[in-house]
Amino acid sequence: MRPSSKTQTDGSVRRRVAGGAATAVLGLTMALGGGGAAPAVAADSAELSGVVLGVGADETQRTVTWYSTADTAQQLQVAPTATVTVTDGGFPADAATFAATGGANIASSGGFNRHATVTGLKENVEYSYRVGSEGNWSKTYTFRTRDFEGDYDFLFLGDPQIGSSGDAQKDGAGWADTLKVATEANPDAELLVSGGDHVESANDEKQWTSFLGPDQLRQVPLAATIGNHDVGGKAYEQHHFTPNTDRSDAYYDKDAATRSGGDYWFIHKDVLFIDINSNAQSDTKDAQHVDYITDVIKKHGSEAKWKVLVYHHSIYSPASHSYDQGNKDRRKDFTTAFSDLGIDMVLQGHDHSYSRSYAIKNGQKADPTEQPGQAEVYPGPGGVIYVTANSASGSKYYDIKKPDNSGTGVQGNGPDPLNPDNFWFNSVENQEHVRSYVRVKVRSDKLVLENVRSGTCATPNPAVDNGNVPCSNPDRPVGSVVDKVTVHPYNGDGQSLQVNVPDAAPGEFGWTIDGYNGLVDLGTAKERDGDHFEAAGKINPLRVTDSRRSLAPWSVSADVSDFQDAGKKFSGSYLGWKPYVLNGGAGAKAASAVASGYDDKGAGLSVSRGLASAEQGHPRGEARLGADLDLKIPDSVAKGSYRATLTITALSS
Repeated sequence: MRPSSKTQTDGSVRRRVAGGAATAVLGLTMALGGGGAAPAVAADSAELSGVVLGVGADETQRTVTWYSTADTAQQLQVAPTATVTVTDGGFPADAATFAATGGANIASSGGFNRHATVTGLKENVEYSYRVGSEGNWSKTYTFRTRDFEGDYDFLFLGDPQIGSSGDAQKDGAGWADTLKVATEANPDAELLVSGGDHVESANDEKQWTSFLGPDQLRQVPLAATIGNHDVGGKAYEQHHFTPNTDRSDAYYDKDAATRSGGDYWFIHKDVLFIDINSNAQSDTKDAQHVDYITDVIKKHGSEAKWKVLVYHHSIYSPASHSYDQGNKDRRKDFTTAFSDLGIDMVLQGHDHSYSRSYAIKNGQKADPTEQPGQAEVYPGPGGVIYVTANSASGSKYYDIKKPDNSGTGVQGNGPDPLNPDNFWFNSVENQEHVRSYVRVKVRSDKLVLENVRSGTCATPNPAVDNGNVPCSNPDRPVGSVVDKVTVHPYNGDGQSLQVNVPDAAPGEFGWTIDGYNGLVDLGTAKERDGDHFEAAGKINPLRVTDSRRSLAPWSVSADVSDFQDAGKKFSGSYLGWKPYVLNGGAGAKAASAVASGYDDKGAGLSVSRGLASAEQGHPRGEARLGADLDLKIPDSVAKGSYRATLTITALSS
């Protein structure tokens, strides 16, 4: 992360140094002659809501979007949770701060949306974040990063479409329950991926509020997909800021002033995700989508083992939308290109039912002998698995349709010769009128896909609760699996070799400012000898740890700014210190004392001075460092309450 500079630490500070330097600031305050109160700052009155955590361009990034009732300057603040004050949620002075941008929400309720992107995240860290401005912060939320290499799971969620049952509150309850069930069953899932149609009406902010209600959307990053019910307004685009997004006209639909859309991509570990706006559809626009996908794969395909494509309109699905001419046209325009580009899996929504296709190559079944429901699939070169997700909220279900006599051509909807009740292209079709989600396990040598029930016939199941459809499978419990398949990659005519290489130099050098408050209060200065004032204190101790194999040298130093109270100030050179080692370890040796410049006419701590260091080859371990502060200032300094910043710098090879 790129931290902003501040003058006061509100929480403990933690730093890891892989090589180079890391800094933080420690606030110092002193009153002279009674001092004075700090000036009041007018609080921003904007109400903040609808916070949602989104994916970034890779594992080191996240996006955050939110809703504001006022058009004010706002920001996103992020810090490791370990550095955030437990008692009052205070963020440390070196918390990373990212300026927000945004604009007016064109939805009927008005208001404004903001977004910001977090960069520089580290692996296996829990972070806390909040949005807003000084004096008017949102609640504090948390998310956790994982290993930036290796296996992981993500969850695919179909059409919440809040409001489509006729009762947005019930739909929201079903959506919230699916997220709760899915994340509790999969606590290490690293991404949520949507199939689109988040709401019934694109500009209904009440529906958006219900969609954004679950806290899981603030804890696990969401890769949002735009559905046909999400177009016709800016709300989708303003609630979901996406990385690497091409907003050219080719990837949009409807009027330019109110539309949302765009195609985007990101990489998460071993998967290149490409998400397209399938609402922008015609022979020309389909070709432009293919050009976009081709360009992304050409530039970034070698950076990931798997290629997963996401869009809303289901071209191989089991219900009524399978007969839509637009989806038949997409089959013609897309399928050969997807095979040629080496797409492994396509995730779709729109048809509110579940299906898993056979491996499809160039618009045809890749292996005529692949059996219905086959649990192990080897797609071979050009084979693509298409998945349609059922409703994650239970707001609407579509019943499975019977095949017709149009055959098994690219646009045909004829029967499967091996299972005549299904369309020729689908290995599995399912509709029980219960909520479900899709779990995808990404492994180095396979993708494992499971469709999992997140509900039963019981409430919350809005479409059933409202009598819109009957529940057809009352006996299967939450968490039971509807379908499971393992997809094996095509490795050509040879054999793939794999080896995992660990970090060549495990361990790290790091340091922490102990305590919950980075402010050191030197109290009220005392007059001495009729010609100067004196004040004393101690820095909050620093805890240094070094577990590196290299046992390279390290050092910690600091310098202080001028002390200031509004327009009054005096030099930081009047501050001196006496460093010491509280607890030995990690080879720590205290640096020499530095006198106040009042005593020796020197620079004091106004220039960088050592606190402690260790030589090459020192033992691994932990040390606690401290220093007594000695401030002496002339009696000519004006009365006031002064503050300064002590900037601490750690260096390691």
